[in-house]
Amino acid sequence: MTSVLGYARTFFVGGSYRPNPLSTLDDEIERFHSTLGLLADHLKNGDPLLNDLTEERLLQGPFSDAMTHAGQLAMLRRLFGDPVPPENFIVADISKERIGPSQPNPTSPDADWPEAPPHT
Repeated sequence: MTSVLGYARTFFVGGSYRPNPLSTLDDEIERFHSTLGLLADHLKNGDPLLNDLTEERLLQGPFSDAMTHAGQLAMLRRLFGDPVPPENFIVADISKERIGPSQPNPTSPDADWPEAPPHT
């Protein structure tokens, strides 16, 4: 996902994005959140897109790709036995200022979760 977001950022800054492999997952998580923060700053600042790209194309391209990857990760967690708890995202505590790893618990978790892992 870092590569997808880094690629999306190139439409604001130019160039290309090819991240070097990192030695730990924690380092990769830190890089992901840093890249997400940089991209969020471009969006928040209203920075112009390069190469005649439109916001719709940004959504249709790398942002849709990132959402697809988020779904794939959720599927892998479910297969591993640690599914993402279901929640009503219409009322979720989502904030554009909170893009780091520290996220709130679900605001409105589903009451009925028959496939919940035993530790939940």
